[in-house]
Amino acid sequence: MTRMSPTAPLVQRSQEEPVRVILWGLGAMGRLMARMVLADPDLKLVGAVSRRVSESRAAGTDIAEVAGLNRPTGIAASPTLAAAVEKAGGAQVVLQATSSLARECAPELQACLEHDLDVVSIAEELAYPWAGNPKLADRLDEAAREAGHTILGTGVNPGFVLDTLIIVLTGVTGHVASVYARRVNDLSPFGPTVMRTQGVGLSVDQFREKVADGTVVGHIGFPESMHLIAKALGVRLTAIEQAREPIVSKVRRQTPHVLVEPGYVAGCRHTARGLVGGKVFIELEHPQQVRPEAEGVQTGDYIKIAGYPDIEIKTAPEIPGGIATAAIAVNMIKPVLEARPGLLTMLDLPIPRGSARRAAAVVADG
Repeated sequence: MTRMSPTAPLVQRSQEEPVRVILWGLGAMGRLMARMVLADPDLKLVGAVSRRVSESRAAGTDIAEVAGLNRPTGIAASPTLAAAVEKAGGAQVVLQATSSLARECAPELQACLEHDLDVVSIAEELAYPWAGNPKLADRLDEAAREAGHTILGTGVNPGFVLDTLIIVLTGVTGHVASVYARRVNDLSPFGPTVMRTQGVGLSVDQFREKVADGTVVGHIGFPESMHLIAKALGVRLTAIEQAREPIVSKVRRQTPHVLVEPGYVAGCRHTARGLVGGKVFIELEHPQQVRPEAEGVQTGDYIKIAGYPDIEIKTAPEIPGGIATAAIAVNMIKPVLEARPGLLTMLDLPIPRGSARRAAAVVADG
């Protein structure tokens, strides 16, 4: 990695040394990312931050216990980033998995910059934060540039399926007339925060009440994905229309994080349309629920690009949301370390790619 911070990084890395990584957040996604980092000879997990350490456990607890891994790591979880950096003796990048919202992540991002660290975040709004909070996005971009470091928001969606993958597919078109995509996925791997934002386990009336008051948001990321696609294709969206409807279960469904009885909400059918001059240019659908197979629903990802030529692809089952979110975050570490400073998007970086060097057994079982 050749980019250097003007304030001098805590640790300078040669091409042969593994990248020193700190995890911030040890929930369901943090656990998956920990497995992948631990399995990668090009990366070294040197620290972790978790609010659960200060809330319910003594500092110094091995992150294997906090994150539910099957083997000790020798790395103690810390209640603050400062403590994690001090224990690590220096680091280069933070994998942030603490919130979906840019405004909630912003203080943590600022702390990372102050500790001379790049950041790869899975906060959905950070995939293109100018869509929802342009002033905050500009402030974060300016702060990152001044610090000489890079912030990237990514994930399976937004970050890949309903934006980056679509953009890549348009690369073989002579003209794009419109975009339609649908992602049918299983929410079961995700934790309590996602269950709340999707309204899983609520009655239909409760679901509608919480949609109205903003508690149930459905998929976080449609505006971000749409603006990312539009920017890539050189158009300006004039409006975005969204709708959220409950997916009501006919059977009993259970995951490690939620129980859904018949007649209650198993997920959210979220749709959005991006308009250009009153005409629909981008249409996205994201019906997501826990254990869709319980009612014979096949998960999958579907993309249709109308243009010259028309392009249509289908994958079934879905690209697994939990694993893929963790994977793309880990896979973007090196591109981020090599990128220019600032708050970047997937448009600013090379096409994501995986690794054949990770130990498959460690990734699979922790």
